[in-house]
Amino acid sequence: MSESLESMIEGWDGLGVVSSYHAGTGSWIFVALHDDTLGRPTGGCRLKQYDSPAAALRDAMRLAEGMTWKWAAMDFPYGGGKSVLAVPGPIRGDARRRLFTRFGEILNGLNGAYGVGEDLGTTPGDMAFLATVTPHVAGAGRGGPPPDPGPFTAAGVHAGILAAVAHVDGEREMRGKAVLVQGTGDVGGPLAHLLAGSGARVLVCDLDEGRARAVADACGGEIIDPAVIYDTPCDVYAPCAVGATVNERTIPRLRCRIVAGAANNQLEVAEDAERVRARGILYAPDYVINGGGAMAFGLMEDGFGDPDELIRRVRGIGGTLAEIFRDADARGASPVVSARALALKTLGRT
Repeated sequence: MSESLESMIEGWDGLGVVSSYHAGTGSWIFVALHDDTLGRPTGGCRLKQYDSPAAALRDAMRLAEGMTWKWAAMDFPYGGGKSVLAVPGPIRGDARRRLFTRFGEILNGLNGAYGVGEDLGTTPGDMAFLATVTPHVAGAGRGGPPPDPGPFTAAGVHAGILAAVAHVDGEREMRGKAVLVQGTGDVGGPLAHLLAGSGARVLVCDLDEGRARAVADACGGEIIDPAVIYDTPCDVYAPCAVGATVNERTIPRLRCRIVAGAANNQLEVAEDAERVRARGILYAPDYVINGGGAMAFGLMEDGFGDPDELIRRVRGIGGTLAEIFRDADARGASPVVSARALALKTLGRT
């Protein structure tokens, strides 16, 4: 292990990291366990190309910490954990199965210390295959392949956007409101449809132009060029792809009133929360608004199986955010401060 990876782990406040290099595919595997105060560290598996193993490890650790706050904000009995498969390029077929086999063996070696689910770059098919290697796949014990978390996450984000609009405008009316959805994948796509159903004017942006076109055509939306996304006037900017898109460089360009989306780690650094507030933009803390997929799987693990009931529970995220927004106003602080206070109270650290 290089010195840079060692120093990153030594400086982290988490429980620990498991790392492995899979020579057969040239991929790094990282499992980051952040906190087990409330229960077993549980979180999705991200498969992605990174600039370096250090960048992949950093992502895994940040995402694992985010899961700690996410579970705590929802008051669910799980801890913060995340895994990253850092691949050198597109990986398919037998090579992909070999990588997931090795990953499953690592999870078995942890003896249930980490529960995994789907995340960016992985699919329900990946999770179904992984469940043949290890029993530690969220939702796999219900019979059949684990369900797609995307629609549940989208339902929570949609409820959060309605709560944010109600906080800013005094009503949940979406007709005439423009929502810019950045990323039209497993969450952004369903979210665009929900927004269109609410009467919003939907703007979509994706590096995959064909995917953006398909979603725009299906929901009557407009396509925005990625080069001008941060300069595009809208009521709500909904980042639903990679993280760190809300940062010192993009915040001055934003022409929205609300930032509320599904991406993890939307703020590049903690100081960005105050930069957003200084612009008069309401920010919905990412680990609260994007918790729908995690919440649904947690409920399924507890025996809830009715899809309508799951969606109803997930949409309660809107109520949680409404409370956070009110508390933030009372504090004269960013909603990030209020969300963290809520999570810390659950964790018993205040």
